[in-house]
Amino acid sequence: MAWYKILMGIFVPLLAIGWGAYWWNERKLDKEEENMTEEEKSTDTLKQSRSDVSDWAQQMADFKKPERKPPSYND
Repeated sequence: MAWYKILMGIFVPLLAIGWGAYWWNERKLDKEEENMTEEEKSTDTLKQSRSDVSDWAQQMADFKKPERKPPSYND
């Protein structure tokens, strides 16, 4: 039981510090992104990904299910 209290006394504050650092970093990135122009936000990789997703969605929209044939019972 003593080990549990020691470990929780160490790891709970570390977890809280980690979440605080994560929140602070995300807030900083959001502020930087607000100041970016639309051109800076659109990288070649992002444009390619959007194009790929659009192509995939079109393929899914054009997909037709194959006709299901009833099984034949030839005895």
